[in-house]
Amino acid sequence: MDLDFSDDQEALRAALREFFDKESPTETVRAAEPLGFDPALWRKTVEMGLPAIAVPEDRGGGGAGWVELAIAAESVGRSLAPVPLIEAAVANLALASAAGGAELEPLVSRAVAGESLATLALHPVAGDTARLVPASAVADLVVVLCGEELLAVPLRDGPAEAVPNLGAMPIADRRLDAGGAIALAKGEEAVAAHTRAVRHWQLLTGAALVGIASRALELGIDYVLDRRAFGVLIGGFQTVQHRLADNATALEGARLLAYKAAWTRDAGLPEAGVLATMSLLFAAQTAFRTASDSLHFHGGYGYTLEYDIQLYFRRAKAWPLAAGDPRALYAQLPRRLSEG
Repeated sequence: MDLDFSDDQEALRAALREFFDKESPTETVRAAEPLGFDPALWRKTVEMGLPAIAVPEDRGGGGAGWVELAIAAESVGRSLAPVPLIEAAVANLALASAAGGAELEPLVSRAVAGESLATLALHPVAGDTARLVPASAVADLVVVLCGEELLAVPLRDGPAEAVPNLGAMPIADRRLDAGGAIALAKGEEAVAAHTRAVRHWQLLTGAALVGIASRALELGIDYVLDRRAFGVLIGGFQTVQHRLADNATALEGARLLAYKAAWTRDAGLPEAGVLATMSLLFAAQTAFRTASDSLHFHGGYGYTLEYDIQLYFRRAKAWPLAAGDPRALYAQLPRRLSEG
């Protein structure tokens, strides 16, 4: 296993960091709240081909791998870019991987080309409403597991009102009874395809949380090297230094796990699914602890809207919760690990 980036991947990482640093400064992030979506930035993201970067070339995508997608997701997390890149990338790949008939092709073509925005319902649907679907407040199409069918459902009623949340996510409940649903898979194949797509979302969200933790750590370091108390820099206090060292160590572990999960997915290894979940859980823990420590280093200022650290703190807590209660995911890990 070699987790070093290739020259092309290093170039992609540099290009994406430059792009999102320029196009998604904190002023843009704040302006996009509370919905958490910037249409202009989304158009630019589509123009770069990022939502379809991992879709096979013969389906109109970029033909890249999961490591490249993880690099993009980390850049989104680092900049808090208000675009649903993760959800769209996962849904686009699910659509492109389906063995649907001619009626599916227009949906796939529009989604891959960025003419429509597709998302994924992370949880199976009971009834006619998909609950708390990430990015569905702004999406045109949702991929959802309904019973034993994996469906692509056009959202014909247009944008929806987002459920209020501290993470500024365009998450919403969406009704699925407007008609036009197309079956992507049925039976065990449908369940397996949905599970695979959820694991993909976990993998990329874990990478995004690594980006959040990375920038939150930088904000904390910058502040303690500038703020003085009792006539000395607070960065000289041992307690502060120890916490920063712990945060930095955990961050490197979270980044290693995130890219190992992406590498195993590209390599087609059986442990890819469980590593995706482990990556999400550890990155979520690391991002929240790092952002929390950095916020506390700011003192009372950290809770005020004027300081950027609260933007990272809120998202570090909220983004992983779209997957549900993390305790349930932790409880499943021993069984999944024992099954190989």
